[in-house]
Amino acid sequence: MTSSALAVVVIAGGAWAGYHEFSGKKCTETVSLKLAVAPEVAPAVRAAADTWAKGEDACATIEVTATDPTGMAAAVGGRHGVNLGGVGVAKNADPDVDAWIPDSSTWLLRIGSEAPGFQPASLGSIAESPLVLAAPEDAAAGLGWPASTPGWKDLAKKVATDKTLRPGTVDPLRDATGLAGLLAFAAAAGTDAAAATLKVGVMRALSANSSSIRNDLLQKLPQSAGETGAGVSLAPLSEADVIAYNGGKPATALAALYPKPFSVVLDYPFAIMPGVDPQKATAATAFRKALDTKTFRQNLARAGVRGPDGAPGAGFAAPRGAPATVPPPPAQKPAAVAGAIGQLLGSWTAITQPGRMLAVFDVSASMKAKVPTAGGLTRAQVTQGVARQGLALLDDRWSVGNWTFSTNMAGRRPWVENLPILSCAGHRPEMLAAIDKIVPKAGGDTGLYDTALAAYERVQKGWQPGVSNSVVIYTDGENDNPGGLTIGQLVEKMTKLRDPNRPVRMIIIGMGTAIDRAELEAITKAAGSGGVFIATDPAKIGEIFLEAIASRKGA
Repeated sequence: MTSSALAVVVIAGGAWAGYHEFSGKKCTETVSLKLAVAPEVAPAVRAAADTWAKGEDACATIEVTATDPTGMAAAVGGRHGVNLGGVGVAKNADPDVDAWIPDSSTWLLRIGSEAPGFQPASLGSIAESPLVLAAPEDAAAGLGWPASTPGWKDLAKKVATDKTLRPGTVDPLRDATGLAGLLAFAAAAGTDAAAATLKVGVMRALSANSSSIRNDLLQKLPQSAGETGAGVSLAPLSEADVIAYNGGKPATALAALYPKPFSVVLDYPFAIMPGVDPQKATAATAFRKALDTKTFRQNLARAGVRGPDGAPGAGFAAPRGAPATVPPPPAQKPAAVAGAIGQLLGSWTAITQPGRMLAVFDVSASMKAKVPTAGGLTRAQVTQGVARQGLALLDDRWSVGNWTFSTNMAGRRPWVENLPILSCAGHRPEMLAAIDKIVPKAGGDTGLYDTALAAYERVQKGWQPGVSNSVVIYTDGENDNPGGLTIGQLVEKMTKLRDPNRPVRMIIIGMGTAIDRAELEAITKAAGSGGVFIATDPAKIGEIFLEAIASRKGA
């Protein structure tokens, strides 16, 4: 059956399915498609499908289900063996769909970065809603609205430092607008020496008034004219959110600020799920073409959503001061965007979620090797810098310990404890002093297996509920410890220790090229939770650390 011969009948609320007659031809077979669609654009998608069905000769069925993107991401991720950090367990979402239209491509990138087998066929964006900074109109006026709008970098500095501003956000682990806000602010912060400090300042300020869902964040906005005090006065949201909120005629309307450059939008990608039957994929591709119409754009406009080129259809209730067109941002390499997302979510996780971590650092002789891409610093010096930056992210709800390992560090034992696991509250000077002990041992080899087991036992022994209990090992080589554990002995002992009621995440960050990934993955698999992350360029281990913190590989 060719795409030109397909027709679609929308099934809304389980109304009906089966065959239908067009042009006097009786359908002898039906292609059934299931689409999960972001709620705000689902009515427009249904209407387009219904119109398309009436103009075709043959038959198919499409079931269009309005599905919350967070729940769908949890369901699809679970189908592919990953538990995305922060999204929770899938509720009221069926992963058994043929195509998915979430509100943002970032969901697809997040799942794909943790589940390499998840490779949907993207048929492009069907709609767009630009990221804006939403604020009550009186608060927006204090920022120059509607006559002018500060740029992203100026707003980032204000969010990070102005204690009267009361910014807030939806949890970026659970919501595409919250993540879009982090991406926009991070891009504006730049890459100079002050950028990291600015990013952290922005995230700390936003986290003070974060919400798990958008409706909760909207309830924190002023609910009556002139209301002051606790609450939110500025938040990254979509333009469609502002239009919908103002459509309810609130006592205090929201202004939408459009800082330049327009770096982030919700892009509503049409993605055919992996493994879909070719005939269904053909039908989905044909239906996608039916969304490139003036009528579909008008139906989007009624929902406060623009067309994929950033231009709205007729009837669009543009916020005051909105640009006529918001062009899509320039295309970027998916791997680069996925990496940036992982690093930002890692920072957010470290800033907002309490944890208990034993950091274990390789100090074998090879850690003296210089890293050309890090200005000639040694691997150990690069690791020290990453450890200091990581500690700066963690708030006082975290507890951190520090070990170093090589061979014969304490008699035959390959590791030493520089600092037991202590609360960051009141112990930061000792933690910084312990980082200074990441110094290579002359002639030292790599007692990885014995150290990994001992670290796992230590964290499990002091396991605490309500926080992430983890071991993070940094190493640049394979195990080399004559007389120590073999990989088989390590796996056997760690597997026996594993307790599903007291999970310990084992994160191993490898640097350089002398790494045996299979060896490291055997360790994390035996631990039952965690993952292996490799930085072939040791200068990149800071980025890898953040991606590891955000990732829930194996969880």
